[in-house]
Amino acid sequence: MIEQQQAEYRTGIGTDVHRLVADRKLVLGGVCLSYPLGLAGHSDGDVALHAVIDALLGAAAMGDIGTLFPDTDEQFKDADSRELLAIVKGRLEEKQWEVVNVDLTIHAEQPRLESVKGQMKRCIADILEIDFTAVNVKAKTNEGLGEIGSGQAISATAAVLLKRKQKRTL
Repeated sequence: MIEQQQAEYRTGIGTDVHRLVADRKLVLGGVCLSYPLGLAGHSDGDVALHAVIDALLGAAAMGDIGTLFPDTDEQFKDADSRELLAIVKGRLEEKQWEVVNVDLTIHAEQPRLESVKGQMKRCIADILEIDFTAVNVKAKTNEGLGEIGSGQAISATAAVLLKRKQKRTL
C-alpha cells in the first residue's frame, strides 16, 4: 500500500460591524488606535479580527464567533480579540487545518488606516503563524454613505483560504 497526501482546500468569508461609542478604546486588527471613539461590543469590539475569526470558522465548518464566544458569557466580557483568534487557530490545528492566506477589508470613514495597515498585517500573521505576505489589509471609506459613511460605525469583511492534508491509502 502506498500512502499519498491529498490536499483539501476551503474558503471562508466573515463579516462584522459595530457602532462607534464614547468611553471605549478603538482596536482594529489587533492594534489599539488613538481615536476619540471605540467600538461597542461584549469583547473589545475588534471588527477586523472578528471578521477573520468568522471567515476561519466558516471555512472549517466550525460554526461562528457568536456560538464559540457568546456575548452572554461573562468570561468573554472585554476579551482581547487577539486571544480569541489564537483560540480559533488552536481549534483549526486540532482539525489539521492550516491558514494559507487572509484578505481583510475594513470599512471606516475615520480614522484613516493607511499608517497602521502594516501593524495589523503583522499582528494577524503572527497570531496565525503565517508569512506576513500571506495577509492583506485594505481600508475603504463608504464615501459618506450610511452609518459607516457618517462615522457612526466601522465594519470589516475577511476572506480566507485553509488547507488540510489528508492521508489517502492506494
